[in-house]
Amino acid sequence: MEANTGERANLPVVAIVGRPNVGKSMLFNRITRSGVAVVDDEPGVTRDRNYRETDWSGRRFVVVDTGGMLPGEEEAMAAMVRAQAEAAIGEADAVVLVVDRTTGPTVVDADIAALLRRSPKPVLLAANKVDAGEHEADAPEFYALGLGEPLPVSALHGRGVGDLLDRLVAIIPASAAAPEETGVRVAVVGRPNVGKSSLVNRLVGQDVVIVHGTPGTTRDAIDTVVTFEGERFVLIDTAGLRRKSQIDRGVELWSAMRSLKSIERADVAVLVADATEGIVAQDARIAGFVEEAGRGLIVAFNKWDLVEKDSSTAGMYERHAQTELAFVRHAPVVQISALTGQRVRKVLSLAREVHREASKRIPTHDVNRAIMAAADRRPPRGGHRSHILYASQVGVRPPTFVVFVSDPEAVDHAYRRYLANQLRREYGFAGVPIRINVRKRR
Repeated sequence: MEANTGERANLPVVAIVGRPNVGKSMLFNRITRSGVAVVDDEPGVTRDRNYRETDWSGRRFVVVDTGGMLPGEEEAMAAMVRAQAEAAIGEADAVVLVVDRTTGPTVVDADIAALLRRSPKPVLLAANKVDAGEHEADAPEFYALGLGEPLPVSALHGRGVGDLLDRLVAIIPASAAAPEETGVRVAVVGRPNVGKSSLVNRLVGQDVVIVHGTPGTTRDAIDTVVTFEGERFVLIDTAGLRRKSQIDRGVELWSAMRSLKSIERADVAVLVADATEGIVAQDARIAGFVEEAGRGLIVAFNKWDLVEKDSSTAGMYERHAQTELAFVRHAPVVQISALTGQRVRKVLSLAREVHREASKRIPTHDVNRAIMAAADRRPPRGGHRSHILYASQVGVRPPTFVVFVSDPEAVDHAYRRYLANQLRREYGFAGVPIRINVRKRR
């Protein structure tokens, strides 16, 4: 089976919106059957975007917890909630507005409802904290918001959530996006103001996206189709990803979410780093997103024209990247200048190579030979080679291997990483994560 790089990107998106402390994160956890979102009685606990894939009645979709805001002043709250609701409406295919049964409709609830009434997006109204049957009598007062029937739910106990989901899957579209452009999809990612848009402009040869000295100019993911040496590429310019403690509530939070979704629908991500600063912690965090998504990775040090260098400087930067990004040391490194055009075409040639590596299939007998040789050199925990019985490649993009063992506990995460490194040494897979799945032989 092969990984589908655009699958999640084509799923419909459902946004959960509302003012702080109405139970959005708890409802998110209930719908996604997870404990991902932080839940607390203190308003504004959710500090970062949170989205997760889930399913109901055979329908798969992505749920987004927009988070509560913690504004410095009470009068700023309505404006901040409004900004986030506007961004959610633009991004989502359907919206769930969560209100609090215990407080009744508030001015902020009414403000959000007014936005939603003007939107063509389908909306469901969830009256939360209906924890017992006698509480249902309070729900009808939310008819005043003009969004139709308030659906009584208890995110805490699960009461009424199934009915809400039945209504939800009936209104979301089958697919959220038109078919992807054909060609190698390349997401240009990185921190704000490192030159991502300038790189895209240089590759395209014209100013197709806005470039500005102020960090965070790009608010949305923009796709541009280019042809390089007879091959088609789809360039995806994305908003800069800040540390989560620096992400503003509202529109920028949603921009960050879209950037992460762009990584997931890409084949290869180009992590643009500032050569004058080197690799910093946020670069490593973004590389982690790419690795987790199973996408190919290239590290591009931009602003190379500003670096004082000699014959050893390029090698020093490669070693720096491999040290600071040790978990993706397989990623090729290139030094570029989007301003002068130096080596920017190398980015596309590397993207083509990484995509080919990600699509590579190794015959089963060769996989078995490499895995058994690796087990001979370093047996699994317990010292018995017989733990590993058989191995095969079962997927591409990313290359995915299954190893059948007699004792799965003997093949821990460290040993799977060892096996992946041995496969990489034997067959390359430059710039591509390798997945090792372990199964017990029945």
